[in-house]
Amino acid sequence: MLYAKRERFNKISNFCGRIFSKICSSPNIWTAFGIIPAVLSFYFLVKQNFLIAAGFFILTAIIDFIDGSVARVTKRVSNFGAYLDTVVDRVTEFIILFGLYLIEYPDILWPTRLWLFFLLFGSLMTTYVKSAAFEKKIVNKEIRGGILERGERMMLLLLIIVLSNYSLVYAAILIMLTTIVANLSALQRFIIAIKQWGFA
Repeated sequence: MLYAKRERFNKISNFCGRIFSKICSSPNIWTAFGIIPAVLSFYFLVKQNFLIAAGFFILTAIIDFIDGSVARVTKRVSNFGAYLDTVVDRVTEFIILFGLYLIEYPDILWPTRLWLFFLLFGSLMTTYVKSAAFEKKIVNKEIRGGILERGERMMLLLLIIVLSNYSLVYAAILIMLTTIVANLSALQRFIIAIKQWGFA
């Protein structure tokens, strides 16, 4: 959903790219650097210092924005950079989800740790269904869109972390809802792929 509004961020992206490329002109270094605040966010999640964890999580998201901005401004966009960015995205998301997994949330219908397991599954499948469909030539270009892309999923994870500071029950409910929507998003992309292939 945020992808459709991406053009609106171009001016901000160009501005950030010019500023941060003066600090480091390598977008790949910026990408790798994003793991550090994710690890710090994990540490504070385990300590249940949720607002500090949320701050480092926001820093991770900012760096994820900066690397692409620097790549475009310096004209260093590359297939390897896109590949590295995708890998680091999955790593940082796993780190945050693992931090949430170690918190004793109350159970909502199922054990909350089971919801988090399926949230990780849905997050990975949303990306894999898209990549596999393109790799196997089921579709001519990568599938975009969906009810819960990575940007929205990250915002919901941030909200879960912040909400955990005030109510573990409400945070657990949001984990459940995010899990459901994440898996529906993966299913949505799968349906889009088979429709483009001509099966349906």
